[in-house]
Amino acid sequence: MTIVSYKASILDVIKILLHRLSLSFPTNEYFMREALKEASKAFDADEVPIGAIIVCQEKIIARAYNLTERLNDVTAHAEMQAFTSAANFLGGKYLDECTLYVTVEPCVMCAGASYWTRVQKIVFGAHDEKKGFLSQFALSKKILHPKTKLIGGVLEEECASLMKEFFRKKR
Repeated sequence: MTIVSYKASILDVIKILLHRLSLSFPTNEYFMREALKEASKAFDADEVPIGAIIVCQEKIIARAYNLTERLNDVTAHAEMQAFTSAANFLGGKYLDECTLYVTVEPCVMCAGASYWTRVQKIVFGAHDEKKGFLSQFALSKKILHPKTKLIGGVLEEECASLMKEFFRKKR
């Protein structure tokens, strides 16, 4: 038996044991709920309710929400805050082993910043047909790093309802 197959066997046994014990690794839904907690903080602070977290090796290493009003800074989006926090935590600018969870599809600025961080995966909740990067460019996926995976629509209804409630109150 080679070392590789031995390691695979151990992982298979661990997965079976975890399944039998009704334990599992955190899911995209679990982490999106954590991002929604950040979005709720933004809502309470009268900021556009978008929250973001960054996960590395199944651990949350950064939490953020929109601060554009508080900081009077149009670039203080949740994703930008999370990128900075995660880079500081890791001690380097590349997040190539990390996943960004964000409650709303990133805008062009945040998607472009994700390119430079080399984030491994972006998972978002609600689509943003007006300002989301997917609706802005015919070749929108080229704005992401070629190795970045993209998953959308995770807890989409919950994420969208927070945004709708925020803007309903603003009218």
